[in-house]
Amino acid sequence: MDFPVFLKYIPKIEKETLPAVEAHIKMASLDRISSLIDKSYDRDGLRNAAVMMLVYPKNTKAYLALILRNASTGIHSSQVALPGGKVEPEDINLATTALRETFEEIGVLPERIQVIKAFSEVYIPPSRFLVFPFLGVCLSELIFDPSPDEVAKMIELPLEDLMDDTNLTNVELKTSYADEIEVPAFDLQGHIVWGATAMILNELKETIKRVL
Repeated sequence: MDFPVFLKYIPKIEKETLPAVEAHIKMASLDRISSLIDKSYDRDGLRNAAVMMLVYPKNTKAYLALILRNASTGIHSSQVALPGGKVEPEDINLATTALRETFEEIGVLPERIQVIKAFSEVYIPPSRFLVFPFLGVCLSELIFDPSPDEVAKMIELPLEDLMDDTNLTNVELKTSYADEIEVPAFDLQGHIVWGATAMILNELKETIKRVL
């Protein structure tokens, strides 16, 4: 998708009703679907986090910034993710968290990002995080400066790859909470994207499709 074309759809995206759980469950394992639908998880002790779906131009095309987490970053180590992290006391709001963490993880200054819209939160059972995604846009090309403490690799994903249904798959994984589980996933540039990140990206994908 050309970046100028994507920009033309932003006003429609801002007004569009989010698919929320309808999009999330399509990328969830079977054991998680019921809790997503009725939100039957215990909210006591949950930690809040925010992530940024950052769209930017590269060679006139629209790209999305993803990261491969380091092997030493805890329960979600070595996974493909969106830049983001937990809320800190100094953060004014959740959007501020997403902007701050994006700067800390991939080096994009907050003032370069226009926050377009808050997307639907996703609960992550293994880490007990409630994650709040935001769609952000940078109007000029980016040179990333990933944090070596958190990021093993930047993944610059053409937005059209996310929109391509042929990149949907099912994989069997060993996770922190199951020895072997089959999950729906995106196969993006050879990287398997599953779990909360896949749910968040699928809501973005379906929202864009609704306004095309």
